Amino acid sequence: METVINFLTDPYKTAETYMIWLELIAALLGILSVWFSKKENILVFPTGLVSTLIYVYLLSQWNYYGDLIINIYYSIMSIYGWYMWSRVIDKTKNEHISISRTNFIDKLKSFGIFVFTSVFVIAVYRHYNVMPNNLNFSQSVNYAIEKLTSNNLQEFRKATPYLDTFTTGAAFVAMWLMANKKIENWIFWISVNIVSVPLYFVKGYGFTGIQYFIFLILAILGYIEWYHKLKMHNKT
Repeated sequence: METVINFLTDPYKTAETYMIWLELIAALLGILSVWFSKKENILVFPTGLVSTLIYVYLLSQWNYYGDLIINIYYSIMSIYGWYMWSRVIDKTKNEHISISRTNFIDKLKSFGIFVFTSVFVIAVYRHYNVMPNNLNFSQSVNYAIEKLTSNNLQEFRKATPYLDTFTTGAAFVAMWLMANKKIENWIFWISVNIVSVPLYFVKGYGFTGIQYFIFLILAILGYIEWYHKLKMHNKT
């Protein structure tokens, strides 16, 4: 237990107090935002926007470019989603956008967003030499697998940019789907959170790691709740 506590608290021993408070506030607002999303409440966007803007600042200080890109995108998509959820699509019935499933075009757009985002993040990481920029595709895959399966924490950390690439691509898709009230957004959020929980603990950001664990639970519950709402909507 002491080892676990030290693992969580050691990174904060040298951190500035205001940075710790900012991370805690951003994490709590992020959790609140996902809770509102689960409840299909438009407050998901203002709470999420404040959280992501705080993370934009924090991540710029931590030099995590992939996560920084994610949160800039989250901020933009929060504004877009806020507009989409508040927009009246039928003025006679005062109806707003409702939960639905993705169609073929939505799936195609999602795939395009994932590929474009992943390639962009890889290009940024290679430019700043966060990823080894002298490796071809197969060598990069072998390098990532070797580091991910290493028992050495320092070696494992060298593979985090590869995990960042996946989480960034999947998160971009998830946020776009959520802004359009597509139920599949929860599948992508679940995938992102499964990877992000250990990733943030390895990086040494305990509050954020705990936040993503709660995100994972809420994403599972969110999918279940939206599934039942969609089922009821289809019956009417």
